[in-house]
Amino acid sequence: MTAQTHSLTEAATSRLVRIREADLDLQLHYNDMGEGPETIVMLHGSGPGASGWANFNRNLEPLVNAGYRVILMDCPGWSKSDPIVCSGSRSDLNANALKGLLNALNLEQVHLIGNSMGAHSAVAFALANPQRIGKLVLMGGGTGGPSQFVPMPTEGIKLLQGLYRDPTINNLKQMMKVFVFDSSSLTEELFQTRLDNMLSQQKHLDNFVKSLAANPKQFTDYGPRLGEIAAPALIIWGRDDRFVPMDVGLRLLWGMQNAELHIFNRCGHWAQWEHADKFNRMVLDFFQH
Repeated sequence: MTAQTHSLTEAATSRLVRIREADLDLQLHYNDMGEGPETIVMLHGSGPGASGWANFNRNLEPLVNAGYRVILMDCPGWSKSDPIVCSGSRSDLNANALKGLLNALNLEQVHLIGNSMGAHSAVAFALANPQRIGKLVLMGGGTGGPSQFVPMPTEGIKLLQGLYRDPTINNLKQMMKVFVFDSSSLTEELFQTRLDNMLSQQKHLDNFVKSLAANPKQFTDYGPRLGEIAAPALIIWGRDDRFVPMDVGLRLLWGMQNAELHIFNRCGHWAQWEHADKFNRMVLDFFQH
């Protein structure tokens, strides 16, 4: 470990900021690490107890050591960011939160890495703010459209929504075992940490359920507008994704102007965790060339 990465802990990189953007006026939590002329912002998924740190802790050191500033944004309604009920588009809400964060940090243009909900949010931000996007990396999401092969909602999404309604260790284990291809890599410590994160923010759980009741389709289908996105995009998917099926990634590839697609075999919905080493090499090469 280099001197630069000694301080890469959640606590050492933790920050809070007040944002005011569109109809949002709230406190966001984010992690901020590294330094360099280019900034990468990472956007997490929508699972209960999720956070930027929980989603991406296996992917930070290579980017920081390569000379990037890396920011993990905790979306409104997750982790230490303020609670919120979303009755409209969650993708657009998160995109507005991201714009508020970038304005607060005086960042004009960034690269985005988005996982699941984070990919939906990255696409929403790119459509609304094309001049502020460098490159995009999208995993397991990006447009809220239907799969052509798998009934919606998928097995994984049903389990995720069930966990929000009844946050028990057994329901968590059921969801996580569908989340990844090889569940033997999931430890009791990981389960317990995730459960503790969930239960420490009961209001987030309650608000997610209220949001679904107000608007069952939280994520906008941007399929018809994907052709507006000219930014270079790397799409990464797991062949065995039981949350967002692989053919949704093909829709992104067909629709965007300048996208490429990599599919991992023996991989579920968490490509950046299940195949961290190769994922990190691919993403770094994509940003550098």
